[in-house]
Amino acid sequence: MKIAEQLHAFLWRDVTTNNCNAYLIDGAKKILIDPGHRRLFSHVRKGLDGLGYEMDEIDLVIATHGHPDHLEAAQEIEAPTMFTMGEEEYRFFEKTAGGHFRLPQPNFFLKEGDLNVGDIRLQVIATPGHSPGSVSLYWEDKKALFTGDVIFSRGIGRTDLPGGDGRLLRESIMRLAALDVDYFLPGHGTIVTGHNEVAANFRAVEASWFRYLQ
Repeated sequence: MKIAEQLHAFLWRDVTTNNCNAYLIDGAKKILIDPGHRRLFSHVRKGLDGLGYEMDEIDLVIATHGHPDHLEAAQEIEAPTMFTMGEEEYRFFEKTAGGHFRLPQPNFFLKEGDLNVGDIRLQVIATPGHSPGSVSLYWEDKKALFTGDVIFSRGIGRTDLPGGDGRLLRESIMRLAALDVDYFLPGHGTIVTGHNEVAANFRAVEASWFRYLQ
């Protein structure tokens, strides 16, 4: 699904099976955000096939956080494609994932601030709360915000999983709400487009959910 020039979404629409939305930034370098579950990676492959790309043409895969429904398919990555996520998140799940799934080894760790990949500049924003080292990504040139599981269309990420923290999630959402966003791209559910619609979504989440985030 084409969202804007150089921006595509591979939305997960099957309500019977948990998996995440994946996003492709199609610049001089190709960036895949949140590849999803390994066993369900066919929906990303199908999306790439539709654009005429093979997986080995992806330059960088980014995981917003360490839950398997967002990064497990990174095990499919082979050189020269690289993989990255936040270091705090990686260290946390390295200790807690146990034998449940194998955490892919990042080629480098994300740091808060600018990430330059070819002609694409993304702002990496620390947004803990759903998980301790979760990050969101802001593509200022397109006013596109990739939120992972921090905030959704009319919803918020869970805080009852290991490392979750309601107070931090609230602070993270408030931080994202200050950005100038036309394309709101969450890890699950529907996307929101249009500056006014995105702002309305932040207001609706604050009104409905902030009272529960202590």
